[in-house]
Amino acid sequence: MTATTSKSNADLDSTAHIMNLITDQLAAQLSRVSRDGNRRPAPPALVLVAHGSRDPRALATVRTLMERVRERRPGLAVHLGHIELNEPLLPDTLAALGDREAVLVPLLLSRGYHVKQDIPEMAAAAEARTRMAAPLGPHPLLVETLHARLVEAGWRTRMSAATRRTSAVVLAAAGSRDPEAAEDTGRTARLLADRLGVPVLPAYASAAAPTVPEAVRALTAQGRTRIAVASYFTAPGRFARECAEAAPWITAAPLGAHPAMATLLLHRYDESLTSRTRPLPALATA
Repeated sequence: MTATTSKSNADLDSTAHIMNLITDQLAAQLSRVSRDGNRRPAPPALVLVAHGSRDPRALATVRTLMERVRERRPGLAVHLGHIELNEPLLPDTLAALGDREAVLVPLLLSRGYHVKQDIPEMAAAAEARTRMAAPLGPHPLLVETLHARLVEAGWRTRMSAATRRTSAVVLAAAGSRDPEAAEDTGRTARLLADRLGVPVLPAYASAAAPTVPEAVRALTAQGRTRIAVASYFTAPGRFARECAEAAPWITAAPLGAHPAMATLLLHRYDESLTSRTRPLPALATA
């Protein structure tokens, strides 16, 4: 291939990229105009609700993920609020919205106390008119992200039958005392097992059993000698680090800002607007 041809192909790729951007921006602008020419009201804001972490990499990851959501949906107002440990805190984000509409999309992987209590209580105390989307998991897009992270860490997509018989995965999650959280994590483990063709055993960093070392011992007792740890965490942090330290073989990175995560966040946002989920009630004033 000549230099001229290479430059021509590069120019075509660049032009196609620019045209795609223009098309996306035009579609976003047209979506805000009704057929009679009147401007449609802006869609509810998307408030990404993260847990918060003392690890600075977690905040950087969440911000990167938020930018990817904005890139995929130009014109949609996207905000960030934390349950604890990081700013902005969710109550401050909601206060800044005033009485506008917003969908709270938890950057959480299962049902549990934060989803059932903390976030609804913070929303109810705010003036903003809010509704809450479902947590991210379980969902096939999470399984695709887990698979991608495992492959990045060295998991073979093709293996012999003998290798498969000695392979397994521990799905390391944060843990919760809520049985529905364990149910959600267990379903993700089953979906990942179907995807990989090997056993996947859920394990937890706190509040639930088994722990990662316990899960590793159980799988080893079954003759599984190639045991990988899949990090079922949205971002780096203490739990992810502790689970990785217990891995006997490879450990995948947390889900992070994988493109599928941005797709899933928008899916949960859209789902909340088309479902029969009722808006969260405001607290009664004295």
